[in-house]
Amino acid sequence: MSAPASSLSSPVSEPHHDELISRLDAVVGILGRPQATIENLRRLSGGASHEIWSFDLTDRDGGGTERLVLRRMPAGQRPADQSIGLENEAVLMRLAMSAGVPVPTIRHVLTPEDALGRGFIMSRIEGEVLPSRIFRDPVFAQARALFPRQAGQVLAAIHAIDVVGLRLPSRSPAQAIEWLDTAYRATGNGRPIFELALRWLRDHVSLASSRMSVVHGDFRNGNLMLGPEGIRAVLDWELSHIGDPAEDLAWICVNSWRFGQIDHPVGGLGSREGMLSAYGAAGGQPISPERLHFWEVAGTLYWGIICAGMVNDLRGGHGKTIERAAISRRASEAEIDLLRLLLPRGEG
Repeated sequence: MSAPASSLSSPVSEPHHDELISRLDAVVGILGRPQATIENLRRLSGGASHEIWSFDLTDRDGGGTERLVLRRMPAGQRPADQSIGLENEAVLMRLAMSAGVPVPTIRHVLTPEDALGRGFIMSRIEGEVLPSRIFRDPVFAQARALFPRQAGQVLAAIHAIDVVGLRLPSRSPAQAIEWLDTAYRATGNGRPIFELALRWLRDHVSLASSRMSVVHGDFRNGNLMLGPEGIRAVLDWELSHIGDPAEDLAWICVNSWRFGQIDHPVGGLGSREGMLSAYGAAGGQPISPERLHFWEVAGTLYWGIICAGMVNDLRGGHGKTIERAAISRRASEAEIDLLRLLLPRGEG
């Protein structure tokens, strides 16, 4: 799962910064701007498995500036286990745009001749992704009010994307449970509440649907770009797959993405009922509260497993950062959330 993105960092001084500019210069003609120069190349913070760079393409004759983002995996690196690959991500984003989903425009998919690794160049959409700002800044007051309805509408459009010919992994509800079990065992940390959740999911798998669609896989605060008018772009499609569409609707309701606004289940900003009503009105299939609850349990367990697994990264010396250490301790918060969801009268 991707970490929430954040604002631009200061200009980078990494060893390959100048080399990147040189290689991007060679791509300018492909973008239809042969007389443009590359300016303001900056590394964006966030993106654990990929590099994300922002740059401006400015015409030498003063004709205008195009703001772009390079999302790439350097040569020699391998995608994460669940990643669909950057090339597939670009294909899916183009299909999503055709289906009416707000996404950045894909301008160019990298080729071996570009010598930039694997990835793509896309338009840069201005906006905010940090929940701390979205939740508090008065400029986002309207966006906060519209968020549950817009989330439902956007998800209905995502789930209507034609899956024919898409190279995406497919995961049935039963397969999702087994995947969670395998990931949990790999942490090496026995947690009785996680065991309880796995047993509950197996006992209630009939609540999920065998009707499959494209699932974004990480539709939550941090991966949604907002402006004062609401959602401007859906980002980070690398965990997309074919599955029960209720997964996406439940994931945005997982308590960890409410950032303390526990009484507002949809990303800390609204009600499940408001989201589901907008989802249905936009053409989404009916989703029962029980089905949503099933996937909220699964999503909460998934997040808890991710947190618990970071302990091994820290012990092994991989990704030894303060951020990972802070996230790893949140496995206990997921346990509390699971108890609230699983105990009789627990409503989450």
